Amino acid sequence: MNLGITGYVVLAIMALTIGSFMMAKARAKSAAGGDIRLLHSLPNYYGYNAAMFAAVPALGMLVIWLLAQPMMIENTVYNLLPDSIVNEGSNRSLVMSDVRRVAEGLDIAVASGALSKEDANQISTDTSDIRSILGGVGVALGSDVDPEVLVAAQQYRTKSALGTAWMAVIVLTAALVGAAASIFVSKADFRARNVVERFALGMLMVAASLAILTTVGIVLSMLFESMNFFRMHSWTDFFFGDTWAPNFRGNSDLSILPLLWGTLYISIVALLVAVPIGLFAAIYLSEYASSGVRSFAKPLLEILAGIPTIVYGLFALLTVGPFLVSIFGRGEAGLLGVEWMSGATAVLTAGLVMGIMLIPFVSSLSDDIINAVPQAMRDGSLGLGSTKSETIRQVVLPAALPGIVGAVLLAASRAIGETMIVVLGAGAIAKFSLNPLDAMTTITTRIVSQLTGDTDFASAETLVAFALGLTLFVLTLGLNVIALYIVRRYREQYE
Repeated sequence: MNLGITGYVVLAIMALTIGSFMMAKARAKSAAGGDIRLLHSLPNYYGYNAAMFAAVPALGMLVIWLLAQPMMIENTVYNLLPDSIVNEGSNRSLVMSDVRRVAEGLDIAVASGALSKEDANQISTDTSDIRSILGGVGVALGSDVDPEVLVAAQQYRTKSALGTAWMAVIVLTAALVGAAASIFVSKADFRARNVVERFALGMLMVAASLAILTTVGIVLSMLFESMNFFRMHSWTDFFFGDTWAPNFRGNSDLSILPLLWGTLYISIVALLVAVPIGLFAAIYLSEYASSGVRSFAKPLLEILAGIPTIVYGLFALLTVGPFLVSIFGRGEAGLLGVEWMSGATAVLTAGLVMGIMLIPFVSSLSDDIINAVPQAMRDGSLGLGSTKSETIRQVVLPAALPGIVGAVLLAASRAIGETMIVVLGAGAIAKFSLNPLDAMTTITTRIVSQLTGDTDFASAETLVAFALGLTLFVLTLGLNVIALYIVRRYREQYE
């Protein structure tokens, strides 16, 4: 099995980590004369400290090197290409893709013995030889290999090999230095536990920071691309226009309002299905169902939340849509004899299926919130002569209302961000209409549509996807913040 240099470096770091753990632990025991009571920390902490200093700096350097080296080499090699190739209008990624493909082909030819290392680095500018060699080892080239591309590929191979060699030397040196230093300080009075616990705390802080920085990075990436879009397209047309008609040849009408209307319309239909059913299910499970029924019904109900949305989309397309057409559509074929619905894709189709998908969100959260209402409030109501149903209507639900509202808002944000159900069940028409039997589309489906196919991210028709995504992000973020605020305030009241 060919692990490559990087694989062997990782194995060497693991071996050093294990060895430094054992050696530091043994050194600490030896320093205490075999009496571990004389040690500041337990022996394992000395081993953890050594393993930590052997592995973490080296692996961190390895990850950074693997991320930075390809970009640096590509920039260097691209700058070596002559203007005749760079200025031909070719996309940089396409040019470098050709360079990498030829370089990988040379590596394959060298590994298979079809080409020596010296010949791979000193091939003449006649590229017919290299095409025949690469074809002989099963490397397909889509076009003729320019001599300049061949030279760039040779430079790419040379620099990659040199960089990988330096990476192995530097990373292994860091691992050895870390292991040696940590073993040397493993004495009886060394506060190994303090160092290990501070490192663990630092890792926890890094993990929390990564989550926050990832969110910030997502927002900034959408923000910068949205700014590029608004440099090409009027923001007044985007926010206040009434037509969505993208045209990659130019003169596009890119207004978010028809898409926003479809998004909100489908979400409202979904909530009209999910909220009553989910709330009634929560009331039954929390107030009326026995423990046996509850232990069986609640997990079964929550299975709906684990079904992939593509399955819901197929259910909408193949089952719910044709069923609605059989009632409302296609003239005499419809049960009502009136062609109100021309196809299986419609707002009602997507809304019904999305509502089914949202039932677990509403029911599970509402059930937890209702159960959080103190039993003393129920007992007081029953003691005053109220029936069970009156207690639920007049005491339990009003007390749980803030939390239920938060659950509904969380379900609404989930509905607004749904894609696959809408793609398969609602259609692709952006328009204003109050008819739930018409086909419509949403913001998420248009984002997918605008970014599908060959895109260069240099036109307003492509960059509009980022403006749509940023608007959708702000909308759902606002709903989530409101919902979490309401739920948190409610839970603090009864905890």
